[in-house]
Amino acid sequence: MWRDLRPVGRHPGSGGYRRYAWTGADAECRAWFEEQARDRGLDYEVDRNGNQWAWLGDPRRGDAVVTGSHLDSVPDGGAFDGPLGVVSAFAALDELRARGARFDRPLGIVNFGDEEGARFGLACVGSRLSSGQLTVEQAHRLTDGDGMTLPQAMEAAGYDPDGIGADPERLARIGAFVELHVEQGRALDLSGDAVGIASAIWPHGRWRFDFRGEANHAGTTRLVDRRDPMLSYAETVLAARREAQLAGAVATFGKISVEPNGVNAIPSLVRGWLDSRAEDQQTLDTVVAAVEEAARDHARLHGVELDVVRESFTPVVEFEHALRDELARILGHGAAELKVPVLGTGAGHDAGILSGHVPTAMLFVRNPTGVSHSPAEHAAEDDCLAGVTALADVLEGLARR
Repeated sequence: MWRDLRPVGRHPGSGGYRRYAWTGADAECRAWFEEQARDRGLDYEVDRNGNQWAWLGDPRRGDAVVTGSHLDSVPDGGAFDGPLGVVSAFAALDELRARGARFDRPLGIVNFGDEEGARFGLACVGSRLSSGQLTVEQAHRLTDGDGMTLPQAMEAAGYDPDGIGADPERLARIGAFVELHVEQGRALDLSGDAVGIASAIWPHGRWRFDFRGEANHAGTTRLVDRRDPMLSYAETVLAARREAQLAGAVATFGKISVEPNGVNAIPSLVRGWLDSRAEDQQTLDTVVAAVEEAARDHARLHGVELDVVRESFTPVVEFEHALRDELARILGHGAAELKVPVLGTGAGHDAGILSGHVPTAMLFVRNPTGVSHSPAEHAAEDDCLAGVTALADVLEGLARR
Protein backbone atom coordinates (compact mmCIF):
# COMPACT_ATOMS: atom_id res chain seq x y z
CA MET A 1 0.00 0.00 0.00
CA TRP A 2 2.77 2.42 0.90
CA ARG A 3 4.61 1.77 -2.35
CA ASP A 4 1.42 2.34 -4.33
CA LEU A 5 0.81 5.72 -2.70
CA ARG A 6 4.39 6.94 -2.64
CA PRO A 7 4.58 8.43 -6.19
CA VAL A 8 1.12 10.05 -6.18
CA GLY A 9 1.42 13.84 -6.22
CA ARG A 10 5.14 13.82 -5.48
CA HIS A 11 7.01 16.79 -6.93
CA PRO A 12 10.21 15.71 -8.72
CA GLY A 13 12.09 18.85 -7.71
CA SER A 14 11.27 19.22 -4.02
CA GLY A 15 10.58 15.57 -3.24
CA GLY A 16 7.53 16.77 -1.33
CA TYR A 17 3.85 16.09 -1.98
CA ARG A 18 1.32 18.38 -3.65
CA ARG A 19 -1.91 16.48 -3.12
CA TYR A 20 -4.40 19.34 -3.16
CA ALA A 21 -8.16 18.94 -2.87
CA TRP A 22 -10.07 18.14 -6.06
CA THR A 23 -6.97 17.96 -8.27
CA GLY A 24 -5.56 15.09 -10.31
CA ALA A 25 -3.34 13.91 -7.46
CA ASP A 26 -6.34 13.94 -5.13
CA ALA A 27 -8.31 11.88 -7.64
CA GLU A 28 -5.53 9.28 -7.73
CA CYS A 29 -5.54 9.08 -3.93
CA ARG A 30 -9.30 8.66 -3.93
CA ALA A 31 -9.11 5.91 -6.54
CA TRP A 32 -6.51 4.16 -4.37
CA PHE A 33 -8.80 4.33 -1.32
CA GLU A 34 -11.75 2.92 -3.25
CA GLU A 35 -9.60 0.09 -4.62
CA GLN A 36 -8.36 -0.83 -1.12
CA ALA A 37 -11.93 -0.87 0.18
CA ARG A 38 -13.33 -2.99 -2.63
CA ASP A 39 -10.38 -5.42 -2.57
CA ARG A 40 -11.30 -6.17 1.06
CA GLY A 41 -15.00 -6.63 0.32
CA LEU A 42 -15.97 -3.51 2.26
CA ASP A 43 -19.03 -1.42 1.47
CA TYR A 44 -17.74 1.75 -0.17
CA GLU A 45 -19.46 5.13 -0.36
CA VAL A 46 -18.78 8.85 -0.78
CA ASP A 47 -20.81 11.26 1.34
CA ARG A 48 -22.29 14.58 0.27
CA ASN A 49 -19.09 16.45 1.21
CA GLY A 50 -16.71 14.20 -0.69
CA ASN A 51 -15.47 12.19 2.29
CA GLN A 52 -14.83 8.52 1.47
CA TRP A 53 -16.05 5.68 3.70
CA ALA A 54 -15.47 1.93 3.79
CA TRP A 55 -17.64 -0.23 6.07
CA LEU A 56 -17.48 -3.71 7.55
CA GLY A 57 -20.95 -4.40 8.95
CA ASP A 58 -24.04 -2.21 8.91
CA PRO A 59 -23.19 1.31 10.14
CA ARG A 60 -26.86 2.24 10.49
CA ARG A 61 -26.80 0.62 13.93
CA GLY A 62 -25.24 3.84 15.20
CA ASP A 63 -22.38 2.41 17.26
CA ALA A 64 -19.67 1.90 14.64
CA VAL A 65 -15.98 2.11 15.53
CA VAL A 66 -14.33 4.26 12.86
CA THR A 67 -10.70 5.00 12.08
CA GLY A 68 -8.85 6.79 9.30
CA SER A 69 -7.41 10.20 8.50
CA HIS A 70 -6.74 12.10 5.24
CA LEU A 71 -4.72 11.73 2.04
CA ASP A 72 -4.23 15.36 0.94
CA SER A 73 -1.10 17.35 1.77
CA VAL A 74 0.29 20.79 2.46
CA PRO A 75 2.48 22.29 -0.28
CA ASP A 76 5.56 20.05 -0.54
CA GLY A 77 4.45 18.08 2.50
CA GLY A 78 5.72 14.77 3.77
CA ALA A 79 4.59 11.24 3.03
CA PHE A 80 3.22 10.40 6.49
CA ASP A 81 0.96 13.25 7.64
CA GLY A 82 -2.50 11.88 6.93
CA PRO A 83 -1.71 8.86 4.72
CA LEU A 84 -0.13 6.94 7.62
CA GLY A 85 -3.51 6.94 9.37
CA VAL A 86 -5.36 5.66 6.29
CA VAL A 87 -2.79 3.02 5.35
CA SER A 88 -2.61 1.86 8.98
CA ALA A 89 -6.41 1.57 9.10
CA PHE A 90 -6.50 -0.90 6.22
CA ALA A 91 -3.44 -2.72 7.59
CA ALA A 92 -5.07 -2.97 11.04
CA LEU A 93 -8.17 -4.52 9.47
CA ASP A 94 -5.94 -7.04 7.69
CA GLU A 95 -4.27 -7.83 11.03
CA LEU A 96 -7.62 -8.35 12.74
CA ARG A 97 -8.81 -10.68 10.01
CA ALA A 98 -5.56 -12.64 10.29
CA ARG A 99 -6.28 -13.00 14.02
CA GLY A 100 -9.77 -14.28 13.26
CA ALA A 101 -11.26 -11.45 15.31
CA ARG A 102 -15.04 -11.17 15.62
CA PHE A 103 -16.85 -7.91 16.26
CA ASP A 104 -20.04 -6.85 17.96
CA ARG A 105 -19.98 -3.42 16.35
CA PRO A 106 -19.48 -2.28 12.73
CA LEU A 107 -16.05 -1.03 11.67
CA GLY A 108 -15.43 1.92 9.38
CA ILE A 109 -12.46 3.51 7.60
CA VAL A 110 -12.63 7.10 6.38
CA ASN A 111 -10.63 9.46 4.19
CA PHE A 112 -11.68 13.01 5.05
CA GLY A 113 -11.36 15.46 2.18
CA ASP A 114 -9.27 18.64 2.17
CA GLU A 115 -7.92 18.31 5.71
CA GLU A 116 -4.85 20.45 5.15
CA GLY A 117 -6.62 23.39 3.53
CA ALA A 118 -3.75 23.89 1.08
CA ARG A 119 -5.98 24.90 -1.82
CA PHE A 120 -8.80 26.93 -0.27
CA GLY A 121 -7.08 28.23 2.86
CA LEU A 122 -9.30 26.50 5.43
CA ALA A 123 -8.28 23.28 7.17
CA CYS A 124 -10.53 20.24 7.68
CA VAL A 125 -13.13 21.29 5.11
CA GLY A 126 -14.63 17.80 4.75
CA SER A 127 -15.13 17.21 8.47
CA ARG A 128 -16.14 20.85 9.11
CA LEU A 129 -18.89 20.58 6.50
CA SER A 130 -20.14 17.26 7.86
CA SER A 131 -20.24 18.54 11.43
CA GLY A 132 -21.86 21.85 10.49
CA GLN A 133 -18.87 23.93 11.62
CA LEU A 134 -18.61 25.22 8.04
CA THR A 135 -21.89 26.41 6.55
CA VAL A 136 -22.89 25.99 2.94
CA GLU A 137 -22.70 29.76 2.44
CA GLN A 138 -19.18 29.90 3.87
CA ALA A 139 -18.09 26.95 1.74
CA HIS A 140 -19.39 28.63 -1.41
CA ARG A 141 -17.20 31.66 -0.67
CA LEU A 142 -14.00 29.61 -0.47
CA THR A 143 -11.74 30.21 -3.49
CA ASP A 144 -8.32 28.99 -4.53
CA GLY A 145 -5.42 31.06 -5.86
CA ASP A 146 -6.91 31.04 -9.36
CA GLY A 147 -10.30 32.29 -8.20
CA MET A 148 -12.05 28.92 -8.56
CA THR A 149 -14.65 28.31 -5.87
CA LEU A 150 -14.92 25.11 -3.88
CA PRO A 151 -18.18 24.06 -5.60
CA GLN A 152 -16.62 24.69 -9.02
CA ALA A 153 -13.60 22.58 -8.08
CA MET A 154 -15.80 19.74 -6.86
CA GLU A 155 -17.87 19.84 -10.03
CA ALA A 156 -14.75 19.88 -12.21
CA ALA A 157 -13.57 16.76 -10.38
CA GLY A 158 -16.85 14.98 -11.13
CA TYR A 159 -18.65 15.49 -7.81
CA ASP A 160 -22.02 17.13 -7.20
CA PRO A 161 -21.53 20.21 -4.99
CA ASP A 162 -25.26 20.90 -4.55
CA GLY A 163 -25.59 18.52 -1.60
CA ILE A 164 -22.72 19.79 0.57
CA GLY A 165 -23.51 20.66 4.17
CA ALA A 166 -24.10 19.29 7.63
CA ASP A 167 -24.53 15.50 7.70
CA PRO A 168 -25.78 14.58 11.19
CA GLU A 169 -27.26 11.29 9.98
CA ARG A 170 -23.84 10.02 8.92
CA LEU A 171 -22.10 11.23 12.06
CA ALA A 172 -24.80 9.47 14.09
CA ARG A 173 -23.42 6.19 12.76
CA ILE A 174 -20.18 6.67 14.69
CA GLY A 175 -19.92 5.35 18.23
CA ALA A 176 -16.18 6.08 18.50
CA PHE A 177 -13.59 7.59 16.17
CA VAL A 178 -9.86 6.86 16.60
CA GLU A 179 -7.39 8.65 14.33
CA LEU A 180 -3.79 7.40 14.05
CA HIS A 181 -1.28 10.06 13.02
CA VAL A 182 2.45 10.50 12.79
CA GLU A 183 3.61 12.68 15.68
CA GLN A 184 4.38 16.24 14.65
CA GLY A 185 7.03 16.77 17.29
CA ARG A 186 9.67 14.81 19.22
CA ALA A 187 7.95 13.92 22.50
CA LEU A 188 7.87 10.19 21.70
CA ASP A 189 11.43 10.19 20.44
CA LEU A 190 12.56 11.82 23.68
CA SER A 191 10.56 9.37 25.82
CA GLY A 192 11.67 6.33 23.80
CA ASP A 193 8.11 5.19 23.00
CA ALA A 194 6.87 4.06 19.60
CA VAL A 195 3.22 4.98 20.19
CA GLY A 196 1.44 7.62 22.25
CA ILE A 197 -2.12 8.73 23.05
CA ALA A 198 -3.33 12.29 22.52
CA SER A 199 -4.69 14.22 25.49
CA ALA A 200 -5.78 17.43 23.78
CA ILE A 201 -5.30 19.69 20.77
CA TRP A 202 -4.15 23.21 21.53
CA PRO A 203 -6.47 26.05 20.49
CA HIS A 204 -5.29 27.48 17.19
CA GLY A 205 -6.29 29.75 14.34
CA ARG A 206 -5.31 31.64 11.22
CA TRP A 207 -5.38 35.42 10.91
CA ARG A 208 -4.89 37.42 7.69
CA PHE A 209 -3.03 40.73 7.99
CA ASP A 210 -3.57 43.11 5.04
CA PHE A 211 -1.03 45.96 4.98
CA ARG A 212 -2.04 48.58 2.37
CA GLY A 213 0.46 51.21 1.31
CA GLU A 214 1.28 53.03 -1.93
CA ALA A 215 2.93 51.50 -4.96
CA ASN A 216 5.81 53.53 -6.32
CA HIS A 217 9.14 53.33 -8.11
CA ALA A 218 11.84 51.57 -6.08
CA GLY A 219 14.60 53.69 -7.58
CA THR A 220 13.16 57.20 -7.64
CA THR A 221 11.04 57.45 -4.50
CA ARG A 222 12.81 58.95 -1.51
CA LEU A 223 12.74 56.78 1.63
CA VAL A 224 11.02 59.56 3.56
CA ASP A 225 8.23 59.73 0.95
CA ARG A 226 7.43 56.03 0.96
CA ARG A 227 4.37 54.26 2.37
CA ASP A 228 5.92 50.81 2.22
CA PRO A 229 3.72 48.02 3.67
CA MET A 230 6.60 45.55 3.52
CA LEU A 231 8.29 47.32 6.41
CA SER A 232 5.20 47.03 8.62
CA TYR A 233 4.82 43.38 7.65
CA ALA A 234 8.47 42.56 8.39
CA GLU A 235 8.32 44.20 11.82
CA THR A 236 5.10 42.29 12.56
CA VAL A 237 6.81 38.99 11.74
CA LEU A 238 9.48 39.78 14.31
CA ALA A 239 6.81 40.82 16.82
CA ALA A 240 5.02 37.49 16.38
CA ARG A 241 8.18 35.56 17.19
CA ARG A 242 8.88 37.75 20.21
CA GLU A 243 5.36 37.52 21.67
CA ALA A 244 5.14 33.76 21.16
CA GLN A 245 8.49 33.24 22.86
CA LEU A 246 7.45 35.35 25.84
CA ALA A 247 4.19 33.41 26.25
CA GLY A 248 5.47 29.88 25.63
CA ALA A 249 3.29 29.61 22.53
CA VAL A 250 3.99 29.43 18.79
CA ALA A 251 3.25 31.99 16.07
CA THR A 252 4.24 31.79 12.42
CA PHE A 253 3.83 33.92 9.32
CA GLY A 254 4.26 31.19 6.73
CA LYS A 255 2.40 32.59 3.73
CA ILE A 256 2.65 35.97 2.03
CA SER A 257 1.13 37.67 -1.01
CA VAL A 258 2.58 40.89 -2.47
CA GLU A 259 1.15 43.32 -5.01
CA PRO A 260 2.30 44.31 -7.57
CA ASN A 261 5.13 41.89 -6.73
CA GLY A 262 7.78 43.60 -8.84
CA VAL A 263 11.49 43.71 -8.01
CA ASN A 264 11.69 47.40 -8.80
CA ALA A 265 8.35 48.41 -7.26
CA ILE A 266 7.39 49.44 -3.75
CA PRO A 267 4.42 47.21 -2.85
CA SER A 268 0.90 48.57 -2.60
CA LEU A 269 -0.30 45.54 -0.61
CA VAL A 270 1.40 42.96 1.53
CA ARG A 271 -0.90 40.24 2.79
CA GLY A 272 0.45 37.80 5.37
CA TRP A 273 -1.17 34.92 7.19
CA LEU A 274 -0.48 34.32 10.87
CA ASP A 275 -0.81 30.83 12.35
CA SER A 276 -0.75 30.86 16.15
CA ARG A 277 -1.28 28.13 18.74
CA ALA A 278 -1.00 27.87 22.52
CA GLU A 279 -1.70 25.44 25.32
CA ASP A 280 -4.74 27.40 26.52
CA GLN A 281 -7.17 30.00 25.19
CA GLN A 282 -6.03 32.87 27.37
CA THR A 283 -2.41 32.54 26.24
CA LEU A 284 -3.42 32.37 22.58
CA ASP A 285 -5.63 35.47 22.90
CA THR A 286 -2.78 37.34 24.58
CA VAL A 287 -0.30 36.48 21.83
CA VAL A 288 -2.59 37.37 18.93
CA ALA A 289 -3.70 40.62 20.56
CA ALA A 290 -0.08 41.63 21.13
CA VAL A 291 0.88 40.82 17.54
CA GLU A 292 -2.05 42.85 16.21
CA GLU A 293 -1.19 45.80 18.47
CA ALA A 294 2.41 45.74 17.25
CA ALA A 295 1.22 45.52 13.63
CA ARG A 296 -1.02 48.59 14.06
CA ASP A 297 1.77 50.55 15.70
CA HIS A 298 4.15 49.82 12.83
CA ALA A 299 1.45 50.52 10.23
CA ARG A 300 0.80 53.96 11.70
CA LEU A 301 4.52 54.69 11.80
CA HIS A 302 4.88 53.98 8.07
CA GLY A 303 1.60 55.55 6.91
CA VAL A 304 0.10 52.16 6.09
CA GLU A 305 -3.48 50.94 6.52
CA LEU A 306 -4.10 47.59 8.21
CA ASP A 307 -7.00 45.15 8.22
CA VAL A 308 -6.89 41.98 10.34
CA VAL A 309 -9.32 39.15 9.57
CA ARG A 310 -9.63 35.92 11.54
CA GLU A 311 -10.09 33.31 8.81
CA SER A 312 -10.39 30.22 10.99
CA PHE A 313 -10.30 29.22 14.62
CA THR A 314 -10.47 25.98 16.59
CA PRO A 315 -10.83 26.09 20.39
CA VAL A 316 -9.00 23.69 22.67
CA VAL A 317 -10.07 20.08 22.12
CA GLU A 318 -10.02 17.79 25.12
CA PHE A 319 -10.41 14.26 23.82
CA GLU A 320 -12.99 12.27 25.75
CA HIS A 321 -11.27 11.10 28.91
CA ALA A 322 -13.22 7.84 29.16
CA LEU A 323 -12.25 6.82 25.62
CA ARG A 324 -8.67 7.96 26.12
CA ASP A 325 -8.42 5.89 29.31
CA GLU A 326 -9.96 2.92 27.53
CA LEU A 327 -7.29 3.12 24.84
CA ALA A 328 -4.60 3.09 27.53
CA ARG A 329 -6.21 0.08 29.20
CA ILE A 330 -6.51 -1.84 25.92
CA LEU A 331 -2.93 -1.13 24.90
CA GLY A 332 -1.67 -2.13 28.32
CA HIS A 333 -3.20 -5.58 27.88
CA GLY A 334 -3.13 -6.03 24.10
CA ALA A 335 -0.80 -7.94 21.83
CA ALA A 336 1.96 -5.36 22.23
CA GLU A 337 1.38 -4.70 25.97
CA LEU A 338 2.36 -1.07 25.56
CA LYS A 339 2.65 1.48 28.31
CA VAL A 340 1.86 4.55 26.25
CA PRO A 341 2.48 8.16 27.23
CA VAL A 342 -0.31 10.73 26.97
CA LEU A 343 0.67 13.96 25.24
CA GLY A 344 -0.86 17.13 23.86
CA THR A 345 -0.39 18.50 20.36
CA GLY A 346 -0.40 21.85 18.66
CA ALA A 347 -1.63 20.42 15.35
CA GLY A 348 -5.26 20.33 14.24
CA HIS A 349 -6.93 17.14 13.04
CA ASP A 350 -10.27 15.85 11.81
CA ALA A 351 -10.59 14.05 15.16
CA GLY A 352 -10.61 17.44 16.82
CA ILE A 353 -13.38 18.71 14.55
CA LEU A 354 -15.52 15.63 15.25
CA SER A 355 -14.93 15.69 18.99
CA GLY A 356 -17.95 17.89 19.65
CA HIS A 357 -20.23 15.35 18.01
CA VAL A 358 -18.82 11.87 18.64
CA PRO A 359 -16.33 10.36 21.14
CA THR A 360 -12.88 10.73 19.60
CA ALA A 361 -9.32 9.74 20.42
CA MET A 362 -5.93 9.79 18.71
CA LEU A 363 -2.84 7.61 18.54
CA PHE A 364 0.56 9.04 17.61
CA VAL A 365 3.44 7.16 15.97
CA ARG A 366 6.99 8.25 16.76
CA ASN A 367 8.68 10.73 14.43
CA PRO A 368 12.42 10.63 15.21
CA THR A 369 13.19 14.05 13.74
CA GLY A 370 10.03 15.84 14.84
CA VAL A 371 9.87 17.36 11.34
CA SER A 372 6.43 17.57 9.74
CA HIS A 373 4.83 19.35 6.76
CA SER A 374 8.15 18.76 4.99
CA PRO A 375 9.71 16.08 2.77
CA ALA A 376 11.97 15.28 5.75
CA GLU A 377 8.98 13.97 7.72
CA HIS A 378 9.70 10.37 8.69
CA ALA A 379 8.65 7.38 10.73
CA ALA A 380 10.60 4.13 10.92
CA GLU A 381 8.95 1.00 9.55
CA ASP A 382 9.14 -0.77 12.92
CA ASP A 383 7.32 2.13 14.57
CA CYS A 384 4.70 2.20 11.82
CA LEU A 385 4.10 -1.52 12.35
CA ALA A 386 3.86 -0.93 16.10
CA GLY A 387 1.22 1.68 15.30
CA VAL A 388 -0.73 -0.81 13.18
CA THR A 389 -0.65 -3.37 15.99
CA ALA A 390 -1.74 -0.77 18.52
CA LEU A 391 -4.57 0.40 16.28
CA ALA A 392 -5.69 -3.19 15.66
CA ASP A 393 -5.73 -3.84 19.42
CA VAL A 394 -7.79 -0.69 19.98
CA LEU A 395 -10.29 -1.48 17.24
CA GLU A 396 -10.70 -5.04 18.47
CA GLY A 397 -11.09 -3.89 22.07
CA LEU A 398 -13.68 -1.26 21.22
CA ALA A 399 -15.63 -3.28 18.64
CA ARG A 400 -16.11 -6.30 20.89
CA ARG A 401 -17.99 -4.36 23.59
